[in-house]
Amino acid sequence: MTVTTLATAVTVFILATFATFALGAASGSNPAAVALGEVATQADIDRMNHVFGLDRPFLVRYVDWIAHAVTGDLGTSWFTNIPVAASVAQAFPVSLSIAAGAIVLALLFGFTGGVLAAISQGGIVDRAVTLLSTISATVPAFVAAIALILLFAYAIPIFPVAGYVPPEQSLSGWLLCLVLPSLALSLDAGADIARQLRTSLVGTLKENYIIGARVHGLTPGRIVFRHALPIASTPALSVLGVHAPRLIGGAVITEVIFGMPGLGQLANRAALQGDIPVVQGVLLVTIVMVVIIGAIINLIIARTAGTGRSAA
Repeated sequence: MTVTTLATAVTVFILATFATFALGAASGSNPAAVALGEVATQADIDRMNHVFGLDRPFLVRYVDWIAHAVTGDLGTSWFTNIPVAASVAQAFPVSLSIAAGAIVLALLFGFTGGVLAAISQGGIVDRAVTLLSTISATVPAFVAAIALILLFAYAIPIFPVAGYVPPEQSLSGWLLCLVLPSLALSLDAGADIARQLRTSLVGTLKENYIIGARVHGLTPGRIVFRHALPIASTPALSVLGVHAPRLIGGAVITEVIFGMPGLGQLANRAALQGDIPVVQGVLLVTIVMVVIIGAIINLIIARTAGTGRSAA
Protein backbone atom coordinates (compact mmCIF):
# COMPACT_ATOMS: atom_id res chain seq x y z
CA MET A 1 0.00 0.00 0.00
CA THR A 2 2.87 2.38 0.78
CA VAL A 3 4.42 1.82 -2.66
CA THR A 4 1.07 2.43 -4.37
CA THR A 5 0.52 5.61 -2.38
CA LEU A 6 4.02 6.86 -3.23
CA ALA A 7 3.58 6.07 -6.93
CA THR A 8 0.23 7.88 -6.99
CA ALA A 9 1.69 10.90 -5.21
CA VAL A 10 4.63 11.13 -7.66
CA THR A 11 2.31 10.80 -10.68
CA VAL A 12 -0.05 13.49 -9.40
CA PHE A 13 2.90 15.76 -8.63
CA ILE A 14 4.39 15.42 -12.13
CA LEU A 15 1.07 15.94 -13.93
CA ALA A 16 0.05 18.88 -11.75
CA THR A 17 3.40 20.65 -11.96
CA PHE A 18 3.55 20.12 -15.72
CA ALA A 19 0.09 21.67 -16.12
CA THR A 20 1.08 24.54 -13.83
CA PHE A 21 4.24 25.28 -15.79
CA ALA A 22 2.39 24.98 -19.11
CA LEU A 23 -0.22 27.51 -18.01
CA GLY A 24 2.54 29.92 -17.00
CA ALA A 25 4.26 29.48 -20.34
CA ALA A 26 0.99 29.99 -22.20
CA SER A 27 0.11 33.16 -20.30
CA GLY A 28 2.01 35.29 -22.80
CA SER A 29 3.59 37.40 -20.05
CA ASN A 30 6.85 38.90 -21.24
CA PRO A 31 8.90 40.32 -18.37
CA ALA A 32 11.53 41.64 -20.73
CA ALA A 33 9.07 43.92 -22.51
CA VAL A 34 7.61 45.11 -19.19
CA ALA A 35 11.01 45.72 -17.59
CA LEU A 36 12.50 47.56 -20.57
CA GLY A 37 9.44 49.65 -21.38
CA GLU A 38 8.00 50.85 -24.68
CA VAL A 39 11.30 52.28 -25.94
CA ALA A 40 12.99 48.87 -25.96
CA THR A 41 13.97 47.44 -29.30
CA GLN A 42 13.29 43.84 -30.27
CA ALA A 43 17.00 43.11 -29.89
CA ASP A 44 16.89 44.38 -26.32
CA ILE A 45 13.83 42.22 -25.59
CA ASP A 46 15.47 39.16 -27.12
CA ARG A 47 18.57 39.73 -25.02
CA MET A 48 16.52 39.96 -21.82
CA ASN A 49 14.53 36.87 -22.78
CA HIS A 50 17.83 35.05 -23.07
CA VAL A 51 18.79 36.23 -19.59
CA PHE A 52 15.46 34.94 -18.22
CA GLY A 53 15.89 31.70 -20.15
CA LEU A 54 12.63 32.21 -22.04
CA ASP A 55 14.21 31.49 -25.41
CA ARG A 56 14.79 27.82 -24.57
CA PRO A 57 12.36 25.00 -25.54
CA PHE A 58 9.41 24.48 -23.21
CA LEU A 59 10.33 20.97 -22.04
CA VAL A 60 13.90 22.05 -21.31
CA ARG A 61 12.63 24.90 -19.16
CA TYR A 62 10.17 22.61 -17.34
CA VAL A 63 12.80 19.98 -16.53
CA ASP A 64 15.21 22.69 -15.39
CA TRP A 65 12.50 24.26 -13.21
CA ILE A 66 11.61 20.95 -11.54
CA ALA A 67 15.26 19.98 -11.11
CA HIS A 68 15.95 23.24 -9.28
CA ALA A 69 12.64 23.12 -7.37
CA VAL A 70 13.40 19.77 -5.73
CA THR A 71 16.55 21.35 -4.29
CA GLY A 72 14.57 24.29 -2.91
CA ASP A 73 15.39 26.74 -5.71
CA LEU A 74 12.11 28.11 -7.11
CA GLY A 75 13.75 30.78 -9.21
CA THR A 76 13.78 34.53 -8.81
CA SER A 77 11.03 37.10 -9.10
CA TRP A 78 11.07 38.85 -12.46
CA PHE A 79 10.33 42.23 -10.89
CA THR A 80 11.89 42.27 -7.42
CA ASN A 81 14.85 39.90 -7.93
CA ILE A 82 13.93 38.31 -4.58
CA PRO A 83 14.26 34.51 -4.53
CA VAL A 84 10.80 32.95 -4.84
CA ALA A 85 11.66 30.40 -2.16
CA ALA A 86 12.30 33.20 0.34
CA SER A 87 8.93 34.82 -0.36
CA VAL A 88 7.13 31.47 -0.21
CA ALA A 89 8.88 30.49 3.02
CA GLN A 90 7.65 33.67 4.66
CA ALA A 91 4.03 33.18 3.56
CA PHE A 92 3.81 29.39 3.81
CA PRO A 93 3.28 29.08 7.61
CA VAL A 94 0.16 31.25 7.37
CA SER A 95 -1.53 29.11 4.73
CA LEU A 96 -0.43 25.88 6.39
CA SER A 97 -1.83 27.04 9.73
CA ILE A 98 -5.23 27.85 8.21
CA ALA A 99 -5.41 24.58 6.27
CA ALA A 100 -4.34 22.50 9.28
CA GLY A 101 -6.84 24.31 11.50
CA ALA A 102 -9.62 23.69 8.97
CA ILE A 103 -8.78 19.98 8.80
CA VAL A 104 -8.79 19.67 12.59
CA LEU A 105 -12.13 21.47 12.90
CA ALA A 106 -13.66 19.48 10.04
CA LEU A 107 -12.66 16.23 11.74
CA LEU A 108 -13.89 17.46 15.12
CA PHE A 109 -17.26 18.67 13.85
CA GLY A 110 -17.69 15.79 11.40
CA PHE A 111 -16.91 12.96 13.80
CA THR A 112 -18.81 14.51 16.72
CA GLY A 113 -21.87 15.21 14.61
CA GLY A 114 -21.74 11.87 12.79
CA VAL A 115 -21.46 9.81 15.99
CA LEU A 116 -24.22 11.76 17.76
CA ALA A 117 -26.52 11.45 14.76
CA ALA A 118 -25.88 7.72 14.39
CA ILE A 119 -26.48 6.77 18.03
CA SER A 120 -29.68 8.86 18.10
CA GLN A 121 -30.96 7.69 14.72
CA GLY A 122 -34.34 9.23 13.97
CA GLY A 123 -34.24 11.42 17.06
CA ILE A 124 -33.99 15.16 17.58
CA VAL A 125 -30.18 15.18 17.62
CA ASP A 126 -30.06 13.18 14.40
CA ARG A 127 -32.42 15.60 12.64
CA ALA A 128 -30.55 18.63 14.01
CA VAL A 129 -27.17 17.32 12.81
CA THR A 130 -28.64 16.50 9.39
CA LEU A 131 -30.15 19.99 9.09
CA LEU A 132 -26.96 21.75 10.16
CA SER A 133 -24.87 19.58 7.82
CA THR A 134 -27.15 20.36 4.89
CA ILE A 135 -26.95 24.11 5.55
CA SER A 136 -23.19 24.07 6.10
CA ALA A 137 -22.57 22.16 2.87
CA THR A 138 -24.37 24.82 0.82
CA VAL A 139 -22.48 27.83 2.20
CA PRO A 140 -19.29 28.70 0.23
CA ALA A 141 -16.21 29.34 2.35
CA PHE A 142 -15.91 32.98 1.28
CA VAL A 143 -19.56 33.67 2.20
CA ALA A 144 -19.05 32.04 5.59
CA ALA A 145 -15.88 34.10 6.03
CA ILE A 146 -17.67 37.37 5.36
CA ALA A 147 -20.53 36.40 7.68
CA LEU A 148 -18.10 35.51 10.47
CA ILE A 149 -16.27 38.81 10.03
CA LEU A 150 -19.51 40.76 10.31
CA LEU A 151 -20.63 38.73 13.32
CA PHE A 152 -17.42 38.88 15.31
CA ALA A 153 -16.39 42.39 14.28
CA TYR A 154 -19.58 43.96 15.63
CA ALA A 155 -21.94 41.66 17.52
CA ILE A 156 -19.50 39.38 19.36
CA PRO A 157 -15.98 40.88 19.27
CA ILE A 158 -14.21 37.84 20.67
CA PHE A 159 -11.88 36.80 17.85
CA PRO A 160 -9.73 39.03 15.64
CA VAL A 161 -11.25 39.43 12.18
CA ALA A 162 -8.06 40.34 10.32
CA GLY A 163 -4.31 40.04 10.54
CA TYR A 164 -1.93 37.31 11.60
CA VAL A 165 0.14 36.76 14.75
CA PRO A 166 3.11 34.36 14.43
CA PRO A 167 3.16 31.61 17.08
CA GLU A 168 6.66 32.61 18.19
CA GLN A 169 5.30 36.06 19.01
CA SER A 170 2.19 34.89 20.87
CA LEU A 171 0.83 31.35 20.89
CA SER A 172 -2.59 32.43 22.15
CA GLY A 173 -2.75 35.25 19.61
CA TRP A 174 -1.83 32.81 16.83
CA LEU A 175 -4.59 30.38 17.83
CA LEU A 176 -7.18 33.15 18.11
CA CYS A 177 -6.43 34.61 14.69
CA LEU A 178 -6.84 31.16 13.09
CA VAL A 179 -10.27 30.39 14.54
CA LEU A 180 -12.45 32.33 12.09
CA PRO A 181 -10.66 31.53 8.79
CA SER A 182 -10.30 27.86 9.76
CA LEU A 183 -13.94 27.70 10.84
CA ALA A 184 -15.16 29.26 7.59
CA LEU A 185 -13.09 26.80 5.59
CA SER A 186 -14.07 23.70 7.58
CA LEU A 187 -17.86 23.89 7.28
CA ASP A 188 -18.28 22.10 3.96
CA ALA A 189 -15.83 19.29 4.76
CA GLY A 190 -17.18 18.87 8.29
CA ALA A 191 -20.73 18.57 6.96
CA ASP A 192 -19.79 15.90 4.43
CA ILE A 193 -17.78 13.95 7.00
CA ALA A 194 -20.70 14.04 9.45
CA ARG A 195 -23.19 12.80 6.88
CA GLN A 196 -20.91 10.05 5.61
CA LEU A 197 -19.97 8.91 9.11
CA ARG A 198 -23.60 8.89 10.22
CA THR A 199 -24.62 6.70 7.29
CA SER A 200 -21.67 4.36 7.68
CA LEU A 201 -21.97 4.07 11.46
CA VAL A 202 -25.71 3.34 11.34
CA GLY A 203 -25.03 0.45 8.97
CA THR A 204 -22.09 -0.83 11.03
CA LEU A 205 -24.13 -0.83 14.26
CA LYS A 206 -26.51 -3.31 12.61
CA GLU A 207 -23.76 -5.83 11.82
CA ASN A 208 -23.89 -9.26 13.48
CA TYR A 209 -20.67 -8.81 15.43
CA ILE A 210 -22.05 -5.60 16.97
CA ILE A 211 -25.22 -7.42 17.97
CA GLY A 212 -23.03 -10.15 19.46
CA ALA A 213 -21.10 -7.54 21.42
CA ARG A 214 -24.36 -6.26 22.91
CA VAL A 215 -25.40 -9.79 23.83
CA HIS A 216 -22.10 -10.24 25.65
CA GLY A 217 -22.86 -7.16 27.75
CA LEU A 218 -20.32 -4.68 26.37
CA THR A 219 -21.11 -1.04 27.17
CA PRO A 220 -22.57 1.14 24.40
CA GLY A 221 -19.52 3.39 24.47
CA ARG A 222 -17.12 0.50 24.02
CA ILE A 223 -19.23 -0.93 21.23
CA VAL A 224 -19.34 2.35 19.32
CA PHE A 225 -15.79 3.60 19.82
CA ARG A 226 -13.85 0.33 20.02
CA HIS A 227 -15.69 -1.90 17.56
CA ALA A 228 -17.93 0.12 15.23
CA LEU A 229 -16.15 3.45 14.72
CA PRO A 230 -12.82 2.09 13.38
CA ILE A 231 -14.68 0.44 10.50
CA ALA A 232 -17.27 3.17 9.94
CA SER A 233 -14.64 5.94 9.91
CA THR A 234 -12.93 4.72 6.72
CA PRO A 235 -15.52 6.24 4.31
CA ALA A 236 -15.50 9.46 6.34
CA LEU A 237 -11.72 9.74 6.06
CA SER A 238 -12.06 9.13 2.32
CA VAL A 239 -14.36 12.18 2.21
CA LEU A 240 -11.64 14.20 3.92
CA GLY A 241 -9.22 13.04 1.22
CA VAL A 242 -11.57 14.42 -1.42
CA HIS A 243 -11.86 17.72 0.45
CA ALA A 244 -8.12 18.10 1.13
CA PRO A 245 -7.37 19.97 -2.13
CA ARG A 246 -10.34 22.26 -1.50
CA LEU A 247 -9.21 22.97 2.04
CA ILE A 248 -5.70 23.86 0.94
CA GLY A 249 -6.87 25.86 -2.06
CA GLY A 250 -9.57 27.47 0.06
CA ALA A 251 -6.98 28.52 2.63
CA VAL A 252 -5.27 30.56 -0.07
CA ILE A 253 -8.57 32.34 -0.83
CA THR A 254 -9.81 32.66 2.74
CA GLU A 255 -6.61 34.29 3.97
CA VAL A 256 -7.11 37.09 1.43
CA ILE A 257 -10.54 37.84 2.92
CA PHE A 258 -9.09 37.95 6.44
CA GLY A 259 -6.08 40.01 5.36
CA MET A 260 -3.53 37.37 6.33
CA PRO A 261 -0.09 37.49 4.65
CA GLY A 262 -0.09 33.95 3.28
CA LEU A 263 0.38 32.32 -0.10
CA GLY A 264 -2.90 33.78 -1.35
CA GLN A 265 -1.77 37.35 -0.86
CA LEU A 266 1.60 36.54 -2.40
CA ALA A 267 0.05 34.86 -5.45
CA ASN A 268 -2.50 37.65 -5.86
CA ARG A 269 0.16 40.37 -5.98
CA ALA A 270 2.34 38.34 -8.31
CA ALA A 271 -0.54 37.58 -10.68
CA LEU A 272 -1.45 41.27 -10.93
CA GLN A 273 2.17 42.06 -11.85
CA GLY A 274 2.49 39.13 -14.23
CA ASP A 275 5.31 37.72 -12.08
CA ILE A 276 5.07 34.14 -13.37
CA PRO A 277 7.93 32.59 -11.30
CA VAL A 278 6.26 33.64 -8.06
CA VAL A 279 2.84 32.36 -9.16
CA GLN A 280 4.37 29.06 -10.27
CA GLY A 281 6.28 28.78 -7.00
CA VAL A 282 3.10 29.27 -4.97
CA LEU A 283 1.23 26.72 -7.07
CA LEU A 284 4.09 24.24 -6.76
CA VAL A 285 4.09 24.50 -2.96
CA THR A 286 0.29 24.17 -2.91
CA ILE A 287 0.51 21.04 -5.06
CA VAL A 288 3.10 19.55 -2.72
CA MET A 289 0.83 20.27 0.26
CA VAL A 290 -2.11 18.56 -1.45
CA VAL A 291 -0.04 15.52 -2.45
CA ILE A 292 1.50 15.09 1.00
CA ILE A 293 -1.79 15.48 2.89
CA GLY A 294 -3.52 13.13 0.44
CA ALA A 295 -0.81 10.52 0.94
CA ILE A 296 -1.04 10.84 4.73
CA ILE A 297 -4.82 10.42 4.62
CA ASN A 298 -4.48 7.33 2.42
CA LEU A 299 -2.03 5.80 4.90
CA ILE A 300 -4.35 6.59 7.80
CA ILE A 301 -7.27 5.02 5.93
CA ALA A 302 -5.24 1.87 5.26
CA ARG A 303 -4.19 1.63 8.91
CA THR A 304 -7.71 2.34 10.16
CA ALA A 305 -9.20 -0.29 7.87
CA GLY A 306 -6.73 -2.85 9.22
CA THR A 307 -7.54 -1.89 12.79
CA GLY A 308 -11.24 -2.17 12.00
CA ARG A 309 -10.85 -5.68 10.61
CA SER A 310 -8.93 -6.67 13.73
CA ALA A 311 -11.62 -5.19 15.95
CA ALA A 312 -14.29 -7.06 14.07
